[in-house]
Amino acid sequence: MSRRWPEITAVTFDVGGTLIAPHPSVGALYARAAHARGHSHLDPAILDARFRTVWSELSASPQRREEWQDVVDMVFEGLIPERPSESFFDELYDTFAAPAAWQLFPDVMPALDALSAHGLELGIISNWDDRLRPLLAHLRLDRYVASFVVSCETGFSKPSPVIFQESLRQLGRPAASVLHIGDSLLEDFAGATAAGMPALHLRRDASSRDLQVQSLTEICDWIVSQSRQPRRTFTQKFLSPDG
Repeated sequence: MSRRWPEITAVTFDVGGTLIAPHPSVGALYARAAHARGHSHLDPAILDARFRTVWSELSASPQRREEWQDVVDMVFEGLIPERPSESFFDELYDTFAAPAAWQLFPDVMPALDALSAHGLELGIISNWDDRLRPLLAHLRLDRYVASFVVSCETGFSKPSPVIFQESLRQLGRPAASVLHIGDSLLEDFAGATAAGMPALHLRRDASSRDLQVQSLTEICDWIVSQSRQPRRTFTQKFLSPDG
């Protein structure tokens, strides 16, 4: 991270692939749901691969239940006699709303704790549906968040500058002082940059280089080292009587 920016006063995060990931995997959860309906022959690895293929062909992230229904039907097409939308889709949809279907990456809590303790405001900018807010509440991530922007509520998805501008409006800060971090080069890095925000591309599977980092704790250490003086902590700012 050789790039130097003006003082960063807030950090926004993507969610899927950045803060949390399906557990144990999308394919495993799909196979488990199908198994409960008597389809015990399905390989989770094959379902994972089919999901990635279907996802890569979407023009936009699913925002409504009906859109997810189409995605799941396409993943299982030709593998089982009936369409999931006619059998176990409802159970599967509810599965991904539950915290048990997700895990936090190990670097998430240390980074959020350190950034909020240092007084930076934190936000979420995510392409997701209406299951996200309650999910993050169950995972206790909402307690860190000063700004929450999700595509199903704004009507715009990353990389549209509109969704980033809404986050800046909620934070009440200029774009140059809000760093965005996410695992998608197009949706997160390019989208935030187009909105005038500094951005870093998170790649946990690759070594760090300029504007690409391998962990959230690395980002945290850099931001703290760049700051000139401590600020009020997140708790002091939002929970004190005069905050």
